[in-house]
Amino acid sequence: MKLLVTGGAGFIGSAFVRHVLAHRPEMQVVTLDALTYAGNLENLSAVQDNPRYTFLRGDIRDGDAVNEGFASGRFDAVVNFAAESHVDRSILSPDSAIDTNVRGSARLLDAARAARVERFVHVSTDEVYGDIPEPLEADETYPLKPSSPYAASKAASDLLALAYVRTYHLPVIITRASNNYGPYQFPEKLIPLMISNALEGLPLPVYGDGLQVRDWLYVDDHCRGILAVLERGTVGEVYNIAGACHLPNIEVVKRLLTIVGASEALITRVTDRPGHDRRYALRGDKVARETGFVPEVAFEDGLARTVKWYQENADWTARIRSGAYRDYYAQNYAWRSSEA
Repeated sequence: MKLLVTGGAGFIGSAFVRHVLAHRPEMQVVTLDALTYAGNLENLSAVQDNPRYTFLRGDIRDGDAVNEGFASGRFDAVVNFAAESHVDRSILSPDSAIDTNVRGSARLLDAARAARVERFVHVSTDEVYGDIPEPLEADETYPLKPSSPYAASKAASDLLALAYVRTYHLPVIITRASNNYGPYQFPEKLIPLMISNALEGLPLPVYGDGLQVRDWLYVDDHCRGILAVLERGTVGEVYNIAGACHLPNIEVVKRLLTIVGASEALITRVTDRPGHDRRYALRGDKVARETGFVPEVAFEDGLARTVKWYQENADWTARIRSGAYRDYYAQNYAWRSSEA
């Protein structure tokens, strides 16, 4: 099988590429990535010499680049990670999220339809469901009620993808995952930001009261779930990939401080995000029942692995924060707390 993985130099996309090449020796992978601020070829350095791996630089918003990507080979499947995925950025400037997540997805769906791919996995997010009041957990039929421009753009791309199934019979499957964490995550997200700041003795900015609840999923488990859906999922279906670990943000921060050995005095309260969702919670029984996937990494173990990676790779974070990748990363970004 030959896969086209869009957004494959990002945090989750690169983890998926590494996972596939390590666990599916029969698969070839071509990665298409625009290398914007969160796309980093260093994330793929472990596989850059693998003969089953090829990298192409291109933006899914660019029809010519997408067509060139498909012209590079006959792909059996597409896995689409390409997205503007940061909530704060979408609040400050919605256009980029809309352009990439909606218009870019449309161009990719059109190209996949023309190429007659056999599978198209569209990677989405639990944020499309919005707030989930206790004690509920959202299954795949739960109403979509996105709160941010980012979440709304992802919900729109989900609906667009499902429309391509109905109208054009494009074999699309959608996954919606819990909040991911793990190595190589760009340090604007909650866990890597808190680890990096704690290691440097810097303030840990936490939104509001810090009681926003998130469901945490180790990135390698997410990759296993996506691969299970790619191989065993049903076309036209949506699958939640849940972490089954619901914790308030402040509890996550405190656990990180314990592992790092830093003081809770570093915690600094900052003004809450506009329209901030209070609670995300997914049900993952459908994907377990239909594909056999269940998460394997307990949060305590995953968190310890993640802290260890950032401790051992402080230079990776330093290069990003210093602007060493100025061609790839946004300029003058204010490092703030975010869990999504």
